[in-house]
Amino acid sequence: MSALEKSNTMSEATLGGRFTFPGTSLTVQRLGYGAMQLAGPGVWGPPKDPDGAVAVLREAVAAGVNHIDTSDFYGPHVTNQIIRQALHPYPTGLVIVTKLGARRPPDKSWQPAISREDLTAGVQDNLRNLGLDVLDIANYRAMGSIHGPKEGSIAEQVTVLADLRRQGLIRHIGLSNVTATQVAEAQAITGVVCVQNNYNLAHRHDDALIDDLARQGIPYVPFFPLGGFSPLQSSTLSSVAGRLGAAVVHPVVRRGPTRRHADAGRAGVAAAPVVKHPLNSRHVVGRSPPREPGRRSVDAVAANLGGVGRDRRRGGGGEALITAGSLVLSPGVPREEAGVSRGPHALR
Repeated sequence: MSALEKSNTMSEATLGGRFTFPGTSLTVQRLGYGAMQLAGPGVWGPPKDPDGAVAVLREAVAAGVNHIDTSDFYGPHVTNQIIRQALHPYPTGLVIVTKLGARRPPDKSWQPAISREDLTAGVQDNLRNLGLDVLDIANYRAMGSIHGPKEGSIAEQVTVLADLRRQGLIRHIGLSNVTATQVAEAQAITGVVCVQNNYNLAHRHDDALIDDLARQGIPYVPFFPLGGFSPLQSSTLSSVAGRLGAAVVHPVVRRGPTRRHADAGRAGVAAAPVVKHPLNSRHVVGRSPPREPGRRSVDAVAANLGGVGRDRRRGGGGEALITAGSLVLSPGVPREEAGVSRGPHALR
């Protein structure tokens, strides 16, 4: 048994249980690691502490995380190169999910990259920088309104990914930043093994989509579960955090040397509707950790992954999102165990 397999066995309860992507042999913990912030400020260039970034990745995997969410346009190229440096040759059972559909020009903006040539080049970039021969899962990331979906056909792009799959460069296809109509359109072309959209306390427009995906056994992977680059702020959030008890959540959500999420209790409440949402959710926790990894980040990963288990036993679950990066709402978790509460009044 490999070190990762042993760690997964010990950490299954701590990381929210396991699930298998539909139609695949890929089984992961519900709590994963989102690697976006391993690059420098603005997800551009190298981090100030490359060794710290490597250490954070190794700590997450040692703690039992076996799903990493990334993209070669993070950096660009930098995040995937750090992943390769930290973890290659990759341990058995580690699943790396990447994204295609964007590019980062010299002005550091985020631009669509959706032609056949763009998507093919994106696959090759991911393979080269990750040191892989085939990608486990490649999500087509529709640019839409950047952090929200926008209606419009994605058939051409999904068809390209299906062709690349037939060529043996991609094993499975997912979608990101898409609408229910776009999911259905993609499913008419190829199998879809996961959907990754913006979802948190302030952005709950996908409730119906999450339920539909759950009926199909397809995991929903929320990104920006704590609000993304800007923490969710409101007096209501603070009030609910006070009623629930801020001490339940470790205050570790930071960016660089300053703590942007000053109220850890508020962050935990922000996470709650995602952690407690239906049965098909997984979460990627790394999108909210520090932009400049370091020793404190390593300590945070270890402390908070341990805290998830304590919180689950108490029926909460808020800590799950604050550490590693991505919680997955996965089929097969009893609604009562997940603490599911539906609708906008779930936190009353």
